[in-house]
Amino acid sequence: MCGRYTLTSPAEALRALFDLDLPAEVSPRFNVAPTQTVLWIELRDGAFVAKRGRWGIVPGWAKSISGPPLINARAETVATTPMFRGAFKKWRCLVPADGFYEWQKEGKAKTPIHFRLGEREPFAFAGLTSRWTPPDGGEPVDSCAIITTVPNETCSPVHDRMPVILPRQEYRAWLDPAASPEMLRSMLAPWPGPMQAVPVSARVGNVRNDDPGCLDPAS
Repeated sequence: MCGRYTLTSPAEALRALFDLDLPAEVSPRFNVAPTQTVLWIELRDGAFVAKRGRWGIVPGWAKSISGPPLINARAETVATTPMFRGAFKKWRCLVPADGFYEWQKEGKAKTPIHFRLGEREPFAFAGLTSRWTPPDGGEPVDSCAIITTVPNETCSPVHDRMPVILPRQEYRAWLDPAASPEMLRSMLAPWPGPMQAVPVSARVGNVRNDDPGCLDPAS
């Protein structure tokens, strides 16, 4: 699964990667956690648009927002499971990040590992979105989930899943409303390029910690 990630890249790097204007309040995130407000990218009238909402998708047909947050969707079943198939057809998104965490077990100890590309350059997870309106007519809730797949050689010693990281040349195709299901499923593959797996501070285990210290070397 993917249960924590980072987005610490400067706004200028994100603007260049996605060719869009970002909200003025974008700030570095060192420990993004489920149910928190996150940034994602949608395609509107042929242009990338930044959106914000809850990490933990709430299907439009859900009766309530309660229960464990649905933060991940499996690539193998995302096109068919009732929970995600509607979003897979119509409401796909890009979730900007520059790293993600998994925990490596060594006996009773768990060490957080920060997976990153190169010099922590930004990239995008394949994601899904949804809008849920409370039955009582309250404010709609926009939400998202990150799609996971089998791990590559860098991730497999630590975890049996990894988030789908899309190559930049596939961003527009992933968001294309006319994309075929077959083409979309072909994109949901492990990241093929080099990655770094860096042991980091146990501080990241506490969701209240969201600061540069989360990326300090493991003690």
